[in-house]
Amino acid sequence: MINLTTPALLFPATSLLLLAYTNRFLVLAQLIRNLQHQGQNDERGLVIRQILNLRKRIVLTRYMQALGVSSFIMCAISMFLIFVDRNRAAEVLFGLSLFLLVLSLLVSLWEIMISTRAIEITLEDMAHKLERAPIVVE
Repeated sequence: MINLTTPALLFPATSLLLLAYTNRFLVLAQLIRNLQHQGQNDERGLVIRQILNLRKRIVLTRYMQALGVSSFIMCAISMFLIFVDRNRAAEVLFGLSLFLLVLSLLVSLWEIMISTRAIEITLEDMAHKLERAPIVVE
């Protein structure tokens, strides 16, 4: 049997998680804007690889946010059901809320792994440019 404080404990964590997801989305938007300018000056191959990476990350961020918001809503409904003394339904919805939160975190982990690949792409490009650059000896 859960009481009203059990789902309430999830509220601060979910709120912070949604804030972090929003920040990641804003960073992605900024990266895309920067890539638009970079695409006019740099090699086409690098830009195409980064675009593909960013598209995957945007989709995953959308799912992270949707799952996180769904978890938050289920948690709120669970609290309401406890309030109106529908404890069994509240327990089920709270369990669903936890499940959605875990799914959101797993998608977040997937997005993090893809974002590290974006950094690797940039490092590969930098290393390639350095290898081609003439060595200047003073």
